[in-house]
Amino acid sequence: MTNSSNTVKRKQPPEKRQPQQAKQSRHAAQSGQKGQAGQDGQDGKNTLMQEIISWVEVIVVAVVLAWFLVSFIIINATVPSGSMENTIMPGNRLFGLRLIYTFGEPKRGDIAVFKYPVNDALVDELGKDKDGKAFLKQNKIKRVNYIKRVIGLPGETVEIRDAKIYINGSEEPLDESYLKEEWLVKNDGITFHVPEGHYLMLGDNRNNSSDARYWKEISGRYFAAAGVTKTDEELEALCYVPKKDMLGKAYLRYWPLNKISWLY
Repeated sequence: MTNSSNTVKRKQPPEKRQPQQAKQSRHAAQSGQKGQAGQDGQDGKNTLMQEIISWVEVIVVAVVLAWFLVSFIIINATVPSGSMENTIMPGNRLFGLRLIYTFGEPKRGDIAVFKYPVNDALVDELGKDKDGKAFLKQNKIKRVNYIKRVIGLPGETVEIRDAKIYINGSEEPLDESYLKEEWLVKNDGITFHVPEGHYLMLGDNRNNSSDARYWKEISGRYFAAAGVTKTDEELEALCYVPKKDMLGKAYLRYWPLNKISWLY
């Protein structure tokens, strides 16, 4: 008789398979955790890079916008001298608009920033050769912007008599309540014939202002010292500022903070 128990194939007890299954489960879990951690790390890197790019974009836009505003719309000027006292004091900082003279004409009484015609002419003339450049450097002559008040308009005749200004032969002098004090220096016997397309600029502190009253003399002295001959008419032309060199109109004093105010 054959023992049937010997013909029955015995199965492996379930409990003996459990350790192997647990090991596989742990391995799968660990692999999943590593995969998730790697994905999280990659996502973190991507998020950081996006954040950096976002900030770079903001900074670039801000820089370009600031450059555009300063170059084409806003004038930010610091006043180094007392030529416009008491309207503007030395060290005051001003905001102005450039486009105001792009789409309109300067008006009498405007406080304007402009290219100083004497230095522009000297740099244009003497900056062409080595000796001229040496002269400019020695005398510290370079292109510079001035700020003064518009007094004479294109085509006008402006007379200075007895510390008063008369326009086109008017019997009534120009009202200049903005002057710092009694006008005592270079205040009589001067006539300007303002060319078309040009403007006559004077400082409010007439006793201490290097303005159109002096520019012919200053330019003549420098050109003569440099050995350059200029006619009287050529020097006279440097007393006026062409519209293309009128950079903008000043509106607001923003520094010092306790003196913030409009200029008009």
